[in-house]
Amino acid sequence: MSGGLIALIVVVVIVLIAVLWYISTRNGIISFRNRVEESWSGIDVQLKRRHDLVPNLVETVKGYATHEQQVFENVTEARAKAMASTGVEDTAKTESALTRAMADLRAVAENYPDLKATENFQQLSRNLSELEDEIQASRRIYNSNVQGYNTKIQQFPASIVANQGGFQAKEFFEIADASERETPSVSF
Repeated sequence: MSGGLIALIVVVVIVLIAVLWYISTRNGIISFRNRVEESWSGIDVQLKRRHDLVPNLVETVKGYATHEQQVFENVTEARAKAMASTGVEDTAKTESALTRAMADLRAVAENYPDLKATENFQQLSRNLSELEDEIQASRRIYNSNVQGYNTKIQQFPASIVANQGGFQAKEFFEIADASERETPSVSF
């Protein structure tokens, strides 16, 4: 074998290794991005369930607390905004507002012992509590996937592939108001 042929084989092998590394890295980034999108879908499902539960809870409380109209309007308005939200930041903001409105609704319910004793209200309360737990779990999964994805696209040398491929960092689903970081109390 001549020296030129050996050099050509070495160059071809190096190019082949570089191409395989590029493909593998790009596929890895895409896999992380898809996990982020799938976990956001999980949050979206839980939020939809929460949004569907809110009108039932409002109607149940309304039957007992007819003079608390402003609270009901606030919850309804917050729910509508939450359902119309798009993107992680907007969703976090509107869901925080809905959580605050729901806390006001729970405070109203505290004033009506007969309401707290009804089976329908107790079931709705349990459902809401379970949903809040599921939303928190979905949020943890989403944020974990975002952390993995963001790390992958920011680390060298994968960052070269990410920049070339237009991969952008994803936002964490965080609660903006520090007082809302605590799990809401759902003791009716």
